[in-house]
Amino acid sequence: MAKTGKKSIIVKPGGVDEYIAACPKDIQGTLREMRAAIREVAPDAVETVSYFKWPGYSYEGYVYNGMFAWFSFKAPFVRLHVYPEALENHKKELEKYATTKAVVSFPADGKIPKPLVKKLVKSSLKAMKSSKK
Repeated sequence: MAKTGKKSIIVKPGGVDEYIAACPKDIQGTLREMRAAIREVAPDAVETVSYFKWPGYSYEGYVYNGMFAWFSFKAPFVRLHVYPEALENHKKELEKYATTKAVVSFPADGKIPKPLVKKLVKSSLKAMKSSKK
């Protein structure tokens, strides 16, 4: 059970295979690449579909229910959702991608830049772990 302030919320593992299967067939490989990149950084994180009905990753005992990364598909992009600090720390590398405060959008018809995704996930994980509990 992860702790968020005074409340404890149960993170229910699973649902990522179903999320990917529900997306268009031509996007599923790209989503699997995104998933693999995140899992390489955090192989023991709980993998779940919750909050926004996107695949997400968490570690028990941290703020925001221990969530530090999510991915999603919204045509024409495969998106990585991370702590804002992660995007701030890699502004230069993200110049050619559409970003918001906490989301980077990669063209769904292209290859996922796995080294960049891994850097962003590591940075997001570090930001989560350094946040006040």
